[in-house]
Amino acid sequence: MKNNLFPIFLKTEHLRFLIVGGGNVGLEKVSTLIKQNPSINLKVVAKDFKQELKDVFLQYPSIQHETHAFESSDLEDVDLVIVATDNKETSREVKQKANAKGILVNAADQPDLCDFYLGSIVNKGHLKIAISTNGQSPVMAKRLREYFSDVIPDSIDENIESLNKIRNNHKGDFNQKLTDLNHLTSSFEGKKSTKKYKRLVTEITLIFFTLFLGYALSSIVSFSEAKDFVIHIPNVFYIMLAVGFFAQMVDGAVGLGYGVTCSTSMMLFGVNLPSISGSIHSAEMFSSGISGFSHYRFGNVNKKLLLALAIPGVIGAVSGSLLLVYLGNKYETITYGILASYTLIIGIRLIILAFRKKIERKKVKRVGFLGFAGGFLDAFGGGGWGPVVTSTLLAKGKKSNLVVGTVSLAEFFVTLSASLTFFAALGVSHGFIIAGLIIGGALAAPIAAKLAGKIPQKVAILAVAFLVITFSIRILFKIF
Repeated sequence: MKNNLFPIFLKTEHLRFLIVGGGNVGLEKVSTLIKQNPSINLKVVAKDFKQELKDVFLQYPSIQHETHAFESSDLEDVDLVIVATDNKETSREVKQKANAKGILVNAADQPDLCDFYLGSIVNKGHLKIAISTNGQSPVMAKRLREYFSDVIPDSIDENIESLNKIRNNHKGDFNQKLTDLNHLTSSFEGKKSTKKYKRLVTEITLIFFTLFLGYALSSIVSFSEAKDFVIHIPNVFYIMLAVGFFAQMVDGAVGLGYGVTCSTSMMLFGVNLPSISGSIHSAEMFSSGISGFSHYRFGNVNKKLLLALAIPGVIGAVSGSLLLVYLGNKYETITYGILASYTLIIGIRLIILAFRKKIERKKVKRVGFLGFAGGFLDAFGGGGWGPVVTSTLLAKGKKSNLVVGTVSLAEFFVTLSASLTFFAALGVSHGFIIAGLIIGGALAAPIAAKLAGKIPQKVAILAVAFLVITFSIRILFKIF
């Protein structure tokens, strides 16, 4: 079937609307029009109005409403008509009389009586998207509206305003202006790669999970032991489930804290440092993959910064993992001392920055070194990627949701490389701990990613500062 619809956007302040019907559909249409323009010139007629619609009339006294059946006189001074009744005879009568006056009509759920359709609408500030399925499936249009409302970040309005200022101040001719604006918006083409990234993360995660599960089943747990384990799940599994959930909620929402929370808890069970770091990174690889994709989906990722952090971060993670496995005891105190001193200073700086009226944005220098240091210290100490990388970027005045999203996505590749290194050198141990951390973290990751764009920047910075200082003091007390 051909779709011959021609989409247009009407200036509602110049038009007069009539809605016929006072039931659920009438309420929906009135609410839709008011949402687009609370001062819209609107008249509603019906034999009776449901209570919710009466409440709307009280809230918006500018809406005219008359309690009677449709009459020809209702079409006076009207530009567009919406029929919101399931009575087909009434709908046909309205359409016939309206069309005779040159007025276009929309009849809800009656495509054959429609001169135009009301699409599902996505509102993001200045951005407005109308979706139509040519009258075939309003439900599909609704689902697409929900999808686009989710994936388009609220910050798009700021981008539109910035582009408008550039357009208005541009001194070149039309062609030059168009070329420059196309160049500035070319980054939106990258959105097409979301599915490829999701597939990559899924495949890597499934492969590693298969390796981990196969190794555990073949060399650690016999069939009878596995049966007993399922029947008598140890309490530590539930403890690690809660720890993994809480740690990922903190890490996904403010950009750090997963390794710190997990490593502290695992020390209570007497797990040695290489096994702690190996278990944390094995579990964190799953949750960071989910968290990273969630952030990418919500528009919280800066791709240029991602590459600058992830590549040196992976190199640092592999180096730190190998050093911990073979020389960890010798350099552990020195590394922890450097990490704790650095993050303590960063934490204090963040508190000062949070209470400034305006945080100055500064260019981040040596991002590659920052990624390497974060990856190295994270692998060697069982935690540190967030305290080092997130806190440094926030201290430079970067937007919290973009910092958290980008650092979380880079963390997936860092934890993947560290966990593979530990897996190759040490194998898998403490499977119940890893399982609890994986499940808890996976459950929390999408929720935390959603919170990252909602938490005020000042609150996020203070939360980061509190965790950084707590982490630093804990390590310094342990050393001295």
